[in-house]
Amino acid sequence: MSCGEPHETDCSEILDHLYEFLDKEMPDSDCVKFEHHFEECSPCLEKYGLEQAVKKLVKRCCGQDDVPGDLRAKVMGRLDLIRSGQSVPEHDVTATPSAPQES
Repeated sequence: MSCGEPHETDCSEILDHLYEFLDKEMPDSDCVKFEHHFEECSPCLEKYGLEQAVKKLVKRCCGQDDVPGDLRAKVMGRLDLIRSGQSVPEHDVTATPSAPQES
C-alpha cells in the first residue's frame, strides 16, 4: 500500500513495523518518524487506525483469557529464529491442535 507520494519514510517501512509502533516497542526517534508519516499519508493513517481498533477489540474480547505459561517463550524463540534467518521446522508452522483424548 502506498499513497504514491514520496515520504521521508517509505510506506512499506511504516507498514512493516506498524505493530512495533502500536505496541510501543520502538525507540522514540522512530515513533516520531511514524507520527510524521501519518500526518502526510492518509492511507497509512487509515491502516494504523484499523489495526489499532482490531488490537483494542482483541484485548476487550480476549484480554482475560489465561495463556499457557510457556507460550511467550515459544513465540519469542520462533521470532528469534526467523529474525536470524534460520528456518522454522515445518511441524512448528503447520501444527494443529490434537484431538481431545477420551477418558
